[in-house]
Amino acid sequence: MKSLLSIFVLCWLSAFAGYSFADPVPETATIKALPDLTKPVMTATISTVAAVPAAVAPSANKGDTAWVMISTVLVILMVIPGLALFYGGMVRVKNMLSVLMQVFVIFSMVAVLWAIYGYSLAFTEGNAFFGGFSKLFLKGITPDSLAATFSKGVYIPEYCYVAFQLTFATITPALIIGAFAERVKFSAVLLFTVLWFTFSYLPMAHMVWYWDGPDAYSSADAATTAASHAGFLFQKGALDFAGGAVVHINAGVAGLVGCLLIGKRIGYGKEFLTPHSVTMTMIGASLLWVGWFGFNVGSNLEANGLAALVFVNTLLAAAAATLSWTAAEWVIRGKPSMLGGASGAIAGLVAITPACGWAGPMGSILLGLVSGGVCFWSVTILKAKLKYDDSLDAFGVHGIGGIIGALGTAVVASPALGGTGVWDYVTNSVGEYSMMTQMISQLWSVVIAIVWSGVVSFAAFKLVDALIGLRVTEEDERLGLDTTEHGETAYNI
Repeated sequence: MKSLLSIFVLCWLSAFAGYSFADPVPETATIKALPDLTKPVMTATISTVAAVPAAVAPSANKGDTAWVMISTVLVILMVIPGLALFYGGMVRVKNMLSVLMQVFVIFSMVAVLWAIYGYSLAFTEGNAFFGGFSKLFLKGITPDSLAATFSKGVYIPEYCYVAFQLTFATITPALIIGAFAERVKFSAVLLFTVLWFTFSYLPMAHMVWYWDGPDAYSSADAATTAASHAGFLFQKGALDFAGGAVVHINAGVAGLVGCLLIGKRIGYGKEFLTPHSVTMTMIGASLLWVGWFGFNVGSNLEANGLAALVFVNTLLAAAAATLSWTAAEWVIRGKPSMLGGASGAIAGLVAITPACGWAGPMGSILLGLVSGGVCFWSVTILKAKLKYDDSLDAFGVHGIGGIIGALGTAVVASPALGGTGVWDYVTNSVGEYSMMTQMISQLWSVVIAIVWSGVVSFAAFKLVDALIGLRVTEEDERLGLDTTEHGETAYNI
């Protein structure tokens, strides 16, 4: 009986040998690999991924997101404490805290204004000069909102872009105060900043940087439509990678207008108004240099090969300008100074800012050498001849350096000179490059920045002067703004 039962069990098992209770797979079937969902999927190809049952929504690239967040922190480092110490060390000891306070509070105030209305007016569709009101109070932006980069189908969270651009908005008006340091009311500085930020910085940012993003350039017709939505200077073809016109020319011209309207410091040209701590200025310049990698490289919005090029360009231009300024000062004045070396580095960083994404390394060195020498001339010979009191050389370094960089971009961007040329998003390749055509576009950005900032700055200074007055009293200026405006001193020894 046991033998018969054993035979029956063996027969039953043999009948079901090799059978799978899952659905059978035909011998000719192939398994298609799913796309790597850790990488952004090009929006143009989402619908063609046959193996994915439903379209994959675009997502933020984690590496790019991390880099932009780090870059944002680096630019904050440029402002506080970088710019604050750079400027603070150059004023007299009785005005040290007033400069620190102005930079610190301008940063904080503009950051809040940026969230309330600045981002919307700069980076939403409106007209060629101003954005719209669709994102007032950051309305509609969520953790899932995406912002385009400069590659089709590659995105970062919009909050990252909001924060990154916020830092540009905060440092620009802070640069202006260097032109009229040591003689302006704190309240006047703040009121001027609100007006200038609203009517000069925001429209310049919109004119230069607002566009529909690379994915909108899918065909020649689509490109024409997208271009009609862009800012005025973007439509003119102006190249400004990280703020030559938007930040430096804009701020430099405002500083020049301010120091002309406010007048010279008491004792200017008669007394030695020497920096109280070149050591602090050197520390500030070093922090600015380090933070500028966030300023320039972060503006690429992606951590890729082009970002590496921007990093090298930024480094080389600052180094070349340091050498150029030092050499010029050594030859003309007989001795090279630490203040000159620090100023030279900043001049090179300013000049490479608009060009850093289009220049080659040798072009960056060229821009650095030119800017170092020319900016040294502007803060010594030019300022002396025109007899204006640009206290900390905001115009001489940022205004002049920004103009050199903006116009120089047309030269160093040429592929024939080692530049990258200009990317054509319709053909997805580098387009034909005409240096003369690009120079005309760059001239548009320089002229518009000078005129726009000049007119707005003049009107804003005049309005502030009429409402609350610009300048402190002669007695307060002699005592120093630290005690008269803020009730404290920088050093208690």
